[in-house]
Amino acid sequence: MGTTSFEFATATRIVFGPGRLAEAPDVVRGLGGRRVLLVTGKDPTRAHGLADGLRARGLDVSFFPVEGEPTVEVAREGMAAVEGHDVVVAFGGGSALDAGKAIAALATNGGDPLDYLEVIGAGRALTREPLPFVAIPTTAGTGSEVTRNAVLGSRQARAKASLRSPSMLPRVALVDPDLLVGVPRAVLVHSGMDALSQLIEPFLSARATPLTDALARTGMFHSARAWRLLSRGDEAPDARTREDLALASLLGGLCLANAGLGAVHGFAAPMGGMFDAPHGAVCAALLPAVLEVNHRALTERVPDHPALPRFREVAAVLAQDDAVTGEDAARITRRLCATLRIPGLGHHGLTREQLPTLVEKARSASSMKANPLTLTDAELTEIATLAL
Repeated sequence: MGTTSFEFATATRIVFGPGRLAEAPDVVRGLGGRRVLLVTGKDPTRAHGLADGLRARGLDVSFFPVEGEPTVEVAREGMAAVEGHDVVVAFGGGSALDAGKAIAALATNGGDPLDYLEVIGAGRALTREPLPFVAIPTTAGTGSEVTRNAVLGSRQARAKASLRSPSMLPRVALVDPDLLVGVPRAVLVHSGMDALSQLIEPFLSARATPLTDALARTGMFHSARAWRLLSRGDEAPDARTREDLALASLLGGLCLANAGLGAVHGFAAPMGGMFDAPHGAVCAALLPAVLEVNHRALTERVPDHPALPRFREVAAVLAQDDAVTGEDAARITRRLCATLRIPGLGHHGLTREQLPTLVEKARSASSMKANPLTLTDAELTEIATLAL
């Protein structure tokens, strides 16, 4: 942590700001392709304006809607649908973006998704450059527009795993906060809590760098400011809050792609495979428990660990109060979850009898490798129990 030797990779170009969706047709045309596969959520209606703009620039457009979170089966369908196309554009939430990213990579590398998937697949490296890929998020949480992986679920393995390669970073990430207008409050809350966890975990990560630290601090400030408004009631977020949410999500994606995550996402991946649960809601339920157990484990086992002072920083940013301690980080996030009515993991179907299975799967999750220290099975069980 705090090393002066590091790498940083992200999308070739990042375009951020209200109203900048209008630039998307020219951005896509500038990539040189002529046949666009437009990957969307289950309802492609919101992308019709974008499709019209692309067609007005002389591009052919085909739609590929993705219902729910992407799976191995969806990736296979996408491989068939992308034949004959030379550009992939994803317009939607994290599911659409991950699906588009996977399709762009598999289109040129061939084979089956399981040939390349981590943990549940063969984990082979992608050797060919993906099709040009443009990511346009319509929610604010996953940061998938600037990450180098795509998460796919497997019904057979009852797990989620990543297709991962530096070459999967999008050519262009276009983030327009105005696309958050009309997004249901529950989606904003769940995705926003995912973004918050993706700022906190890289900040505490064993792989943190000076560059990701700076981005995480900025992102936590914007996330905290957004929560202060969203916690007050059910009113729609104003323009500044939309920008705060979108920027926090973007910065969280930059951080996780370069510093890794931790136990929150180590648990969230198998939870998503075992149950049909919103990823952001799962991350939110886990965050206070992970902060509590991580802080205590570090205090007891590695009291000079460089991550320990950072817990106080997290608490101070979220509470807007310098008179806090590292232990307060868990308390403050727990209070935020209560205010936002975030349910525990039991709400999604997890039972105490299933905790050993969840712990076993979480232990081997790729995100767990960046946790500030290796947690024992007893500590992992405590996290899952506290999050129930």
